Amino acid sequence: MKAIKTSTASYGAEPGLRFALLLDGHGGGRQIDMAGVCAWKPEDGAIWLHFERDHPAAAEWVNRQGRFDPFVADALLEEETRPRVEPVDDGLLIILRGVCATSPEEADGPHADLPDIDLVPLHLWVDGNRVVSLRDSGHYITALRDIRTAFDKGKGPQRTGDLLALIGEKLVRDLEPVLDSMDEEVDELDEMIFHGDASEVRERLKLLRRRSVQLRRYLAPQRDALNRIEHDDAPWLIERDKLRLREVIDKLMRFIEYLDAIRDRTGILHDDLSTVISERIARNSNRLAALAALLLPPSVVAGLFGMNVGGIPGVNDTWAFIVIVAFVTITSIATLWALRRIGWL
Repeated sequence: MKAIKTSTASYGAEPGLRFALLLDGHGGGRQIDMAGVCAWKPEDGAIWLHFERDHPAAAEWVNRQGRFDPFVADALLEEETRPRVEPVDDGLLIILRGVCATSPEEADGPHADLPDIDLVPLHLWVDGNRVVSLRDSGHYITALRDIRTAFDKGKGPQRTGDLLALIGEKLVRDLEPVLDSMDEEVDELDEMIFHGDASEVRERLKLLRRRSVQLRRYLAPQRDALNRIEHDDAPWLIERDKLRLREVIDKLMRFIEYLDAIRDRTGILHDDLSTVISERIARNSNRLAALAALLLPPSVVAGLFGMNVGGIPGVNDTWAFIVIVAFVTITSIATLWALRRIGWL
C-alpha cells in the first residue's frame, strides 16, 4: 500500500479528500493517499477517511468506491441534515453537529480575532473497520483537527469505537466556550439596560435569543442521537466506549438546560428593557407637558395684548409693560411650583 510519510498533519493533499489515516492500533496513524484508500482491505487495519462533502470527487468515491448501501450514500451526501443515527447492518450512519471556527489558512489573516463560530453538520459512517467523515469545504471543525493532531503525536484512538467516542467528546467540549461567551454577553446586556443604548441592547438581545434557540434546535436531537449510539449493540462498541458516550450525553443535557436558562434570561431582560423604555417615554412626555404648561401663561398674555384691535388697556401707560412682565413672571413661578408639587419636574 502506497503511503505518504509525514510527521505533521497534511490537509487537502488530494481533491475532495482532506486526509486518510490508517490506524496502527497503538495511538498512531499512517497517512495514505487515494490510491492507498482504494487498495485498502479490512485486514490492513482500521482506517479513518475525512472528505469534503460538497466536492465532486468525494461524491464520486462515496457513490462508486465506498461500497455503501444506497440509503447510506445518499444520507452522507445530503445537504440539509439534523443530528440522527441509523443502524445499517453492522455499522452506524451518524449525523452530528460541531463547532466551526476559522480555517487554518485564515488563522493569521485580518479576521483572525473574529472567528465565525457556528454549528455545522458532520456526516459519519462507522463500523468495525473504518470511519468515514464528511463536512462541507467551507467549514472547519476544531474537534477533528485536534484528533488529527493527537494521531501525529501517537496519542490518538486505537479502534473505530474509540475514535467515535473521542469525536463525541471533542464536539461537546467545543460547545462549552460558546455557551460561556453567551452567558457573559447576557451579563453585559444586564448592565447595559439602564445605562446603554436601548436600540443596541434590543438588537443584541434579539440576536442572542435567536442564537440560543438555534443551538438548542440541534443539541436536543444530538443528545438523542448519542443516546441511541450508547444503547446500540454493535460489536465494535465496547463498554468503555459506551461509558464515555454516556458522559458526553450528560454534558449535552447540562448544556441544553444552560441554553434554556439563557433563553429565559434574555426574555426577562427584554421585558426589563421594555419597562425602561416605557419609563423613559413617560418621563419625556411629562417634561414636554411641563414645558407646555410653563409656556402657557406667557403665550396667553402675549396673544391677548398682541391683538391689533382697539380697547387694549395700558396702551398709553408707561408702567403697563412692567405690570405685564411682573404678572407673567409670578404666574410662571406659580406654575413651576405646582408642577414640582405634583412631581412632573
